[in-house]
Amino acid sequence: FVYTTAKKDYARKLLEVLDPRKKLIRCCLSQSDCVCSQGCYWKDLTRLGRDLAKTVALDHTMQGFPAQAANWIPVPPWSGDPQDEELLRLIPVLGRLGQA
Repeated sequence: FVYTTAKKDYARKLLEVLDPRKKLIRCCLSQSDCVCSQGCYWKDLTRLGRDLAKTVALDHTMQGFPAQAANWIPVPPWSGDPQDEELLRLIPVLGRLGQA
């Protein structure tokens, strides 16, 4: 899943880059799937329809998940650096979570 506070058109363009063959990402939630409170959009993981005890979210800001802070794994924002391997460093952690 991809869950973004961006508008749907931007999210579609992002998916065209991330998964041009439409084989990796099954679902994309965008700003219209977020909760808006006092002009700020935040992601509600219950909208995924999954057991939150088995759900994690990777994001550069916890602001996106205030109601599900326990499900959040912080990652630095991506600056466009092609040498950035931060997500690769999380593979062992995510593998252990998948086995738990």
